[in-house]
Amino acid sequence: GQLTEKVRRKPYSVVLFDEIEKANPDVFHLLLQIMDDGRLTDSYGRVIDFKNTVIIMTSNISSQSLDKGTSLGFHKDDLAMSHERMQKDLKHDLKRMFNPEFLNRLSETVVFRPLDIDHIVSILDVQLLQINEQLIQQGLTLDVTMEAKRWLAEKGYDKSFGARPLKRALQKHLEDILSDEMLKGRFKNGGVIEVSLQEDALVFTEKSSVVSA
Repeated sequence: GQLTEKVRRKPYSVVLFDEIEKANPDVFHLLLQIMDDGRLTDSYGRVIDFKNTVIIMTSNISSQSLDKGTSLGFHKDDLAMSHERMQKDLKHDLKRMFNPEFLNRLSETVVFRPLDIDHIVSILDVQLLQINEQLIQQGLTLDVTMEAKRWLAEKGYDKSFGARPLKRALQKHLEDILSDEMLKGRFKNGGVIEVSLQEDALVFTEKSSVVSA
C-alpha cells in the first residue's frame, strides 16, 4: 500500500528499511520480488516500477559481536578490531539471520566504522553553525572554543546511542541558557559571544558581561 503508492508517485526514490532483521517475513518476500523483477504489483493490480529506486537496509545484527551490545556505527572502547574482522563477523551473522537467496541479491554490504570524539565534534560543528545562522539574524555571533566543544561532545555522547543525545545536550547546556540571557538583554547587538569552559561549566562572555552555565 504505502510503499507502492509512494514509489508510484516518486519513482526516483531512496527506499530505506531500518533494522531489516526485525521485519515481518512478508517484507522479505516483497523485497525478493522487487530485487528479482524490479517491480511490484499493488493491491489494485497496478505494476509499480522500482528500477529507478535505490533500496537501503540498515541492521544492528552484528552489534553484539562487534561491541558487546553497542550498535554498528557507534563508539567502542577497543578500536583494535580491523575492518576486515568486522566484515568477517558481519558476514557470518548475516548468513545466520538471512537465507542465501536474499543475501545473494544484495549489491553491497557496508560496515560503518565507530564514531570517535572527533566525529562527534564535527557533528556538533554543524549544529553550532545552524545556531550561529539564527544569531546572525539578531546581530550576534557565537564563538565556541575547542575545549568547550569537546566538553559538549562528551556530554552529548552515549555508548549505546552514539551521537543521538548530542542535540539534547546542546539544548540543555548552551541553547536554553543563551536564550535566557538574550531575553535578559545581556548581549549587545553586533556583539560576539564567546563560549568557553571553566571548572566543568560553560561560560558565556561578551565584552564585560560574563554569564556562567
